Amino acid sequence: MHEDGNGGGPRVGAEVTPSGADQEFLSLERELTVLLRRARASQGEMAREVHPGLESSAYGLLIRLDELGGQRATELAAYVGVGKATMSRQLRALEELGLVAREPDPADGRAWLVTLTDVGRGRVGKVREARRARYVNQLAHWDRREVAELARLLHELNGSWRTGPHHTHA
Repeated sequence: MHEDGNGGGPRVGAEVTPSGADQEFLSLERELTVLLRRARASQGEMAREVHPGLESSAYGLLIRLDELGGQRATELAAYVGVGKATMSRQLRALEELGLVAREPDPADGRAWLVTLTDVGRGRVGKVREARRARYVNQLAHWDRREVAELARLLHELNGSWRTGPHHTHA
């Protein structure tokens, strides 16, 4: 959290709107709204590219499994911020589509790990590669350091949403 030295009020020199909101935060809200709307639409398209029957919300689970390998259902539920029942329903649907499988957790025989099947891994890899190619094309005029800085800032933003308002920023 930023400390402004003004007892939590607007920063000295900050542009404040008639409603009392900092202009920077109104701009941030507007740009995030556009980004999230486009991201939802894009996620739906990518999910359908993996499999026509795939729910948009399940695409993120497949990405997580692609990046980290086998995960327990409870870990996946915590990562996405849903309950066990919702996660069980989504995993059942992914299993029925042949994209994921459950296997015993070698660290705990009572638990199960969810993993991508070979078909799931191939389809997710193909879609992710196409998405990265679109990013490269769309941001070709950006300096690589700017792309890295955007990724860093988004990572920090995502981290602050996971950890809540107590997250500090240097």
